[in-house]
Amino acid sequence: MADDIIALEFEKPIAELESKIEELRSCAATEHMDFSEEIRTLEEKCEQLKRQIYGNLTPWQRVLIARHPQRPYTLDYIKALCTNFIELHGDRSFSDDAAIVGGLAFFEGRPVVVLGHQKGRTVQESMRRNFGMPHPEGYRKALRFMKFAEKFKRPVLCFIDTPGAYPGIGAEERGQARAIAVNLREMAALKTPIVCTVIGEGGSGGALAIGIGDRLLMCENSWYSVISPEGCAAILFRDAARAQEAATALKLTAPELKNLGIVDDIIPEPQGGMHRNPEATMAAVRSTIIKNLDQLQSLSTEQLLESRYQKFRCLGTWRDTEAEKTTKRRGSKVKSA
Repeated sequence: MADDIIALEFEKPIAELESKIEELRSCAATEHMDFSEEIRTLEEKCEQLKRQIYGNLTPWQRVLIARHPQRPYTLDYIKALCTNFIELHGDRSFSDDAAIVGGLAFFEGRPVVVLGHQKGRTVQESMRRNFGMPHPEGYRKALRFMKFAEKFKRPVLCFIDTPGAYPGIGAEERGQARAIAVNLREMAALKTPIVCTVIGEGGSGGALAIGIGDRLLMCENSWYSVISPEGCAAILFRDAARAQEAATALKLTAPELKNLGIVDDIIPEPQGGMHRNPEATMAAVRSTIIKNLDQLQSLSTEQLLESRYQKFRCLGTWRDTEAEKTTKRRGSKVKSA
């Protein structure tokens, strides 16, 4: 494991093996001794351990990867994917919320409006960004950007990465719930394509407030749920320490949500997470967004809105197979009688 990559708790065995390999290489170089056989054996063991751990990640381990402090944030995506980015500020009502960033840019030569949650790298920046948890003015700011996109017929690219909307007293006093609800309503009827990508955490209404779109994409090791695992555990189990159990019950991973029909595309990540090879992930995100934008921009406004309506109208449907079996059995009995 590279020295500059922070190892998560479940990655410690891999980090220890890689540290031993580096020690042997250093010793071989300084002492002029041949440790090639020992190094090869350790490398094979390390690769086997990586396949075992990363090939069988639990939902909770994916949550930890999604929260990795070295994972790319929205501004990193904008820098890598867009050109001529002009950041806009403020909600024209209260203030500028640094937890939401966005503005005008070009994506593959197309004029777009891009926005998303932004976390911080340092303690000071994290506090300024409120750890990626927006206030109501942040969502009003995002809506202002989206209305601009609608007016000038620019697609909207949203990047989702928040543990949730800020639940403080000030935020509630300034209409947090209403700000989120208004965004849901307005995005549902926005007359321009919207592509939403979950790049890290997708917590509750704080994520959904910029997540109503024509396409919902998820990076492989991100999570998206009505509540964080800790919050769920605290409510259901009266014990936040049971977050790992809650993560499994919530079905918040990309593969699970894809099976439920909530996610449209899963963007693959390098082994161990996108922070290990951001360039490869950015390339995958770029190609996936291009594919979906091409499809959406070929639709008329009426087709776009109808498709978006049907997308969300179909969410939450299910089939009660046992009830169907009972109905069929009853039907066959009636026919035979």
